[in-house]
Amino acid sequence: MPVRLAPWINDIATRLQCPPDYPAITVMTALGAVVGRKIGIKPQMKTDWLEIPNVWGAFIGPPGMLKSPAMNEALRPIHRLEAEATRNTEIARQAFAAGLDAFRLRKQVATALARERLKKTLQGEKHIGKIDLELGKQPQEPVPVRYHTNDTTYQALAELIANNPTGILVERDELVSLLRHLDRHDQAVARGFFLTGWSGTQPYTFDRITRGTRHIGAVCISVLGNSQPARIAEYVKRVNTNDTGGDGLLQRFGLMAWPDTHPDWKDVDRNPDSRAREDAWKVFDRLSNLDTRGAIALGARRGPSDSVPFFRLSAAAHDDFLNWRSDLERRLRSGEMAPALEGHLAKYRKLVPALALINYLVDNGQDEISQQAMRKALAFSKYLETHASRLYGASSEPERTAAQAILTKVREGELQDGFTAREVHQHDWSGLTDREQLQAGLDLLVELNYLAASSAATSERGGRPTTTYAANPRSVL
Repeated sequence: MPVRLAPWINDIATRLQCPPDYPAITVMTALGAVVGRKIGIKPQMKTDWLEIPNVWGAFIGPPGMLKSPAMNEALRPIHRLEAEATRNTEIARQAFAAGLDAFRLRKQVATALARERLKKTLQGEKHIGKIDLELGKQPQEPVPVRYHTNDTTYQALAELIANNPTGILVERDELVSLLRHLDRHDQAVARGFFLTGWSGTQPYTFDRITRGTRHIGAVCISVLGNSQPARIAEYVKRVNTNDTGGDGLLQRFGLMAWPDTHPDWKDVDRNPDSRAREDAWKVFDRLSNLDTRGAIALGARRGPSDSVPFFRLSAAAHDDFLNWRSDLERRLRSGEMAPALEGHLAKYRKLVPALALINYLVDNGQDEISQQAMRKALAFSKYLETHASRLYGASSEPERTAAQAILTKVREGELQDGFTAREVHQHDWSGLTDREQLQAGLDLLVELNYLAASSAATSERGGRPTTTYAANPRSVL
């Protein structure tokens, strides 16, 4: 983590007794949204390859592990920026309303005087001279400054981005609900809009009969969410059933972590580290106020054909990046990885430069991206890769969860020998409400010899046989 953020992230994790991954991913995603298209990074020394630091982040944890409180605590700076922007917008709107009234009054007076002059001229009266009433420019309605949204249609999101070209953060407490929504056939256009917004560089044009044409120079979207292991594992299994890896929606969540839950817990009842929090909030304030002139003052460059100012890597940082990328490209071309994981790691071409840029801006870097900022990004990507492997290897997680729940009920005496899948489902026990997952859990227990299955006809006339289950005596010990 950047030096100016690490103490605050550690303080949040310590006070909430949650994995530091939760606030760390939240903070880095939020900062990427705040910077957005204000400044970019060109990872190569000469080409125009440009990356924008908007990143997609998510973290996974069991229910009750304080995922939402950790995310809310780490998002407090961006929520404060949003509240301040709302207040400033309201003040600007009041000034706009007053200015517009004054403008309309001046216009009415000017119109009345012009009519009077014309009337007297037509009546043959002496010319009364030219009336010069300066109206000035008509006041323009202020555009609301926004930093994030929680729930919106893609059309409304497009309007937000058109008015806030730096970009916007889409914050969802339960990530899978957003993913499933975008999976629907009637949301294909919305899905495409999100896919476009991941890069932060692609234009998008709406052509509507009633609303006409609406062009966005570059769609820049950051996404942040969290999920439970069983829900995300079931989603991964479903979208990857054809072994193609999907269209890359899930793979765009480069900042994805699935940390283990530490078994130890202690009550931490102390005040927040005010100095660490103040330092972190100052970072958000500083980067929210960054503009093109400020970026140039930091040493960023901008040529005639560049849409945003950009940094390049120092020589040492470039050497480290090139070594890492050379290894990555060989692995991606080896054909040894599953398509889903391969697609995920391919997106690290954007993630690593974006993280290096965020690291550098947070710690007051100037001129060129330092080797330290790049090495931190590379170390983070190495850590995140282990979590990506866990994610895409978790397709059997729903079966394991269901199997564990069934075995618990057997050991508690809730299920006696000769029980059926239908009987288990009727109890509506937690983790055993989905028929498909329930059956998969039973099959796994039979495969592992925890249960024995037997089938018999339901009547003397035959019919569909009923499968009953009995526990291996060793499984109830």
